Formats: sequence, structure tokens, C-alpha cells
Amino acid sequence: MKLHKIFAAVVAGLVLTSCGDQFLTSHATHQGEAGAEATEGAILSYLTAAYQPLLMDSYADYNYNHILLLSDLRSDDIYKGGGDAGDQSWMYHLSLFQIPASESPAGIWSLYYTAIARANNTVLAIDNAVGFDTDAAKARLAGYRAEALFLRAYYLHHLWKLYGNIPFFTEPLDDPFMAPQKSADEIYGCILADIADAETAAAQAGAEFPLCTNGGARQARVNLAALYMLKARVVMYQQDQARYGEVAANMAEIINDGSYRLVDFDSLWTGADENDFSAESIFETNQISDGKRDWGSAWTGCGTNLPAYISPNELSDPVFCGGWGFGPVRQSTWDMYEDGDVRREGSINKFAAGTYGPRFQDTGLFQKKYAARTALRSPIGTVDLNYPNNLIIFRYAETLLNYAELVGCQGAAAAGGITPQECMDAVRARAGLGSVPVSLESVKAERHKEFVGEGMRFWDLIRWGDAATVLTENDEAHQSVRTFNPDKDKYLPIPQSEMSRTAGTGEYELRQNNGY
Repeated sequence: MKLHKIFAAVVAGLVLTSCGDQFLTSHATHQGEAGAEATEGAILSYLTAAYQPLLMDSYADYNYNHILLLSDLRSDDIYKGGGDAGDQSWMYHLSLFQIPASESPAGIWSLYYTAIARANNTVLAIDNAVGFDTDAAKARLAGYRAEALFLRAYYLHHLWKLYGNIPFFTEPLDDPFMAPQKSADEIYGCILADIADAETAAAQAGAEFPLCTNGGARQARVNLAALYMLKARVVMYQQDQARYGEVAANMAEIINDGSYRLVDFDSLWTGADENDFSAESIFETNQISDGKRDWGSAWTGCGTNLPAYISPNELSDPVFCGGWGFGPVRQSTWDMYEDGDVRREGSINKFAAGTYGPRFQDTGLFQKKYAARTALRSPIGTVDLNYPNNLIIFRYAETLLNYAELVGCQGAAAAGGITPQECMDAVRARAGLGSVPVSLESVKAERHKEFVGEGMRFWDLIRWGDAATVLTENDEAHQSVRTFNPDKDKYLPIPQSEMSRTAGTGEYELRQNNGY
């Protein structure tokens, strides 16, 4: 059975405040005077509040800004869909690389900056901790620091990939609650600094920050493997070749530890409690269909609307239920799979004509991994906003393919006695397929087939330099005519609301990204 809060031990005393403040306010979780001594209970409350935004991005600040959709809409796997081109028109413009600053997804900006403020408050509370006098207590405190720094780096890395040149802050801010803008490369350095500090804290924590947390009360919490996986995504996206050997060694450590393994592909995505936090899951959100999230309460509850969003309208099916029809899968994505690859039917639902109501850009193909299932419909509250499907943020298949790419294709030194070929073979064997030689092209193809619907394809195309070729298209049949401009479309425009709010503030005035 799922934990109904991230830390069961502090549920009774947990007090969370609204996230609706200005995005850079210092008091999003302000429960005590800044700089005041912090007990372990207070630190846990701050830390729990820093985790909470992981549960909120499907309806971020009352916007449908789910991070997976924001990523995949710009890929070659899905269309925008929905009722028509004007239904959530910002999503259509996003998919065509034509989104103006006035439509840029401000919900995720607000949510993740609030999350960063919460992580900052946690770190500051840890800096002022009292009562951690024994070696065991000091190890726990170091573990809390590693968690908080991971969360700050995780939230920041999304803002970095989406918007590039952004503000960042680590201390409580005074009125007007603004911070100077940094370049994308400077933000990369900030993310790496937090990851490095988290690794130092993890070493001090020892068993209090283990490589694997699956099973028991710790299973919804960050672990060392998740920290390594975040580093891999950031370093590989930045193409920081000087760090490839370090990241490959981290992947080898995860592989050789033996705590993780590939599981039955279909079981990863059922949303059922017994399949959450599987042996393949390195880190995932802990969604609960508690019925509390409603149209007017985006900042409460633990459910998600992603399943309703991506499921076909008016569906008649014994297992899956209807939704809003966004994000239909492209035929080319279905066609890329080899015969016998279990990941095709494991990733994509193919519904016959007449079993659902076709909507804009219909293909008859829909995302399956996080699809709405009848068995998971919330018995209380607004059903479409309260599905319990956990979001798997990192899983072991990515570890294997990271190692295969870094060592087999990017020149990183082998580590831990592991070969790139055995990593590739393991992923393909789970899919029901035979071995193919490791090459950059074969790794690219394998990642594409493995991670459909998981928000990774667009970022892979960017870092490989393939986006302009792959994403430029003249698909008139599905009203998807677009040209990818690498100098502009790597980043979204900074939301116009933030441009206007900072205008005329001198050092805090935001500069818009190129081309917007």
C-alpha cells in the first residue's frame, strides 16, 4: 500500500502553505524565523514541503504544464491533439515551435521556483540544526542535506533545459523577491555544484543515504542512484565530455550493486500499488488519488491528471477509460518498432475506429504508460484530476543505456568490468529481441523505443544535434508544419508575465531568449 505522505513519521505535524506567492519569495514554506535553530521535526517538515512539488506539475499553478507533455510535445513521437487546434492553443503553438512569450508555460516556472525556495529553506534549516549530537544523528542530518540538494538541482535542471538563461538563488530574498539572471552555462555550473555537494553529504550520511530505497518507509525518497542519474542527464545534455568517465563509473556502480534489475515491461505502467517502486524504479513520485485536487485547488492533493489528459475521448474499453484526447501518438512511432518488440504494445494503445471519439490530429494511437485505467479511477473528488499513477523519473533501463552510450559510443573508459554490449543486450532481451552491435545509431534507436511517453526524446535529439533534421516537417495531413531552428527553439521564451514583472528593475530585469 502506498505511503500517504512522503514521510509517514511527520504527517501529524506537517503544515504546508500555499505555493501561490511570487515565484522567488523566501517564505513558501516559512515555518520559523530565518536563521532560527531547527529541530529534526522542523527540518523534516521543510524537506517534505520540498518534495511536494513533485506531485503537482500536472496542474502546475492551475496550468496543464505536466513536464512530460512539455517535453514530448516538441518531439517526433506525439501530436498535440485535444478538441481542436484552439483547445489549449499554447500547446499547439509549442508543438510547432511558434509559441510566443505570452503563452509560454508559466505554471511550471512558478511551480519549480517555488520548489527551489522550499529546498533553500530546507538547506538553511539544516545549517541551523540543533540536537544532532551523536554520530548516528549527524549521519541522518547529512542524508537530509543530500536529499534537499538533489531536489534543488532536480527542479533547477528542468528550468535550465526549458528556459536556459534564468535566475537562480540559494538564500531567502527580500522585497522585490528577485534574483539576477544567469546564462545557461552558469546555471549548468550551479546544478553541478549542488550535485557535488549532495555527493559529499551522501558520503557523510553512509547508510542514511543508500544507493536504493525501494521497499519500506524510505521508498518514495531520493537515493544515491537517483543522484547519479540526475548527474548523468545533466552532464550528457550539456555534452560535458570531461565528465563522461565519472558518469560512466557512476552507472557501473549502480549496475554492479545489484539492487536494481529490469522487470516485466508492462508491469511498470499499471499504476497498481503492487507495481509501484519496482526493482527497476530508481526514483518515482508517490501519487495518491485522495480526491483533494479540484479545479480550484491546484496546490492540494496528491493525484495527477496526466492519465485523463492523454487518453482518448469517449472510450469504450474494458481496461482503459476515456479522457481528453491530447498527445496522440504518431504512426511513425508505432512503425519504428521491430516485430516482436513488447515495448510497442507496452507503450502505445491502438484503439479501433468506433471505440472512441476521434479528436484533433487523431491517429488511433495513444500513450499507454500513464493512460487512464478504469481500475484506478478515484472514488472521490474530481476523477480526472486524481489518478494515482506514479511518475517514474529514473529507471534502470536508462542506467544501462547511459553506460552503453558513454563507453560504447562517446569514448568514456569502461568501469566495473561491464561492457556496453551486455547493457544493450539486457535492454533488448527484456523487449524480446536479439543482440545488435553497439553503435551511436543503435543506441539512439534503442533509447527512442524504450522511452516513448517519458519526456526524454526531445532532449536526446537536442544533445545529439539531430533536432533540426528530425523535427522539421511538412505534415499537412495532421496540421503539423514546422521548422526547428537550433538557435531559437532549444529554449522556450521566458514567460511574458515574468518579463513584465522585472522590467525596469536594473540588475533583475530579465533578458528574453533569442528569437522571441
